[in-house]
Amino acid sequence: MADRDAHLTELMREAIRGDAEAYRRALEGLTPVLRAAVARGFARYGLGLEDVEDVVQETLLAVHLKRQTWDERQPVLPWARAIAQNKLIDSLRRRGRRVHVPLDDISGAMAAQEPPITTDGLDAARILSGLKGRQRDVVLAISIEGASARQVASRLGMTEGAVRVVLHRALKSLATAFRNGQHEDG
Repeated sequence: MADRDAHLTELMREAIRGDAEAYRRALEGLTPVLRAAVARGFARYGLGLEDVEDVVQETLLAVHLKRQTWDERQPVLPWARAIAQNKLIDSLRRRGRRVHVPLDDISGAMAAQEPPITTDGLDAARILSGLKGRQRDVVLAISIEGASARQVASRLGMTEGAVRVVLHRALKSLATAFRNGQHEDG
């Protein structure tokens, strides 16, 4: 695991410096780690795995949007897992579950994190302005409003699978736009 963390950490450092291929490989490497962590979280709370992919996608979006907040002197996996833990808790809360997370589960991540950087509606609007139609609707519903893929599918008359495909393509589009400099630094 230490080798994987070191490799992913180096890829993320290269990605921060603008290496698009390193960024793609970092996200590909993070995905199975995050998927396993989220699946364990759902199992710990006695839930099925049907929403694991939603939480993983939300986590990857947060990693993308907050990657500049990661301290390059620290390993990337604890930082990414902390984001996944927060997204898992958000998902459980949306289900109406009261969540008790033992302090020991998050104390290591808390010590390593910088104070959270807040975003306002203008940041979200600016980010979403690069998307059109269904992509914008899906990202807004899932990432901003906190809806599940099931809820979005019902609302937009789509299948859950189609919602996930649209979300994936939207995230890819946002990542490409960001890499190509089609963003404004606040």
